[in-house]
Amino acid sequence: MQLKDKNFEPFLDSSTILARVAELAQRMNTDYQGKTPVVIVVLNGAFAFASDLVRLFSFEMEICFVKFVSYEGLTSSGMVDEVIGLDKNLRGRDVLVIEDIVDTGLTMSEIVRVLKEHHPASFAIATLLYKPACVKKQVALKYIGFEIDPQFVVGYGLDYDGLGRNWPGIYKVIGDG
Repeated sequence: MQLKDKNFEPFLDSSTILARVAELAQRMNTDYQGKTPVVIVVLNGAFAFASDLVRLFSFEMEICFVKFVSYEGLTSSGMVDEVIGLDKNLRGRDVLVIEDIVDTGLTMSEIVRVLKEHHPASFAIATLLYKPACVKKQVALKYIGFEIDPQFVVGYGLDYDGLGRNWPGIYKVIGDG
């Protein structure tokens, strides 16, 4: 498959992704039983993951969206900008953050910093993809869908310059990217 000047090949098919999402939801259903967390979805990339995940929750929850950007093309810019901010009171609340991918950890560490200023009772992060070889700033991830190598991926909400988010599976770039 091709997007702009890059070619991509299948990496994770939709059935594999959905099976893992169901496993994560089961863990969260146990962890949040009897609670009503605020689920914070990090836009734009986590929308597909979050949509499939929250529909499997057996607990009550509130949902809101934030947007922080740090990517330019295939690489992290190293700078994190808050584009859409938090609109919920988190003081004393359980918080579950849903992210598409954690690679350098820079964006997620900034999100954690911002959200902790709101004094939640508890705080957990769920990420569909994690690239441990790329980490520059450690963050505690409670729920990890898949650990992957440092390759560029698109699909299932992830994009390349805004494209490819609608692909049902996840695809990796072919060659050097």
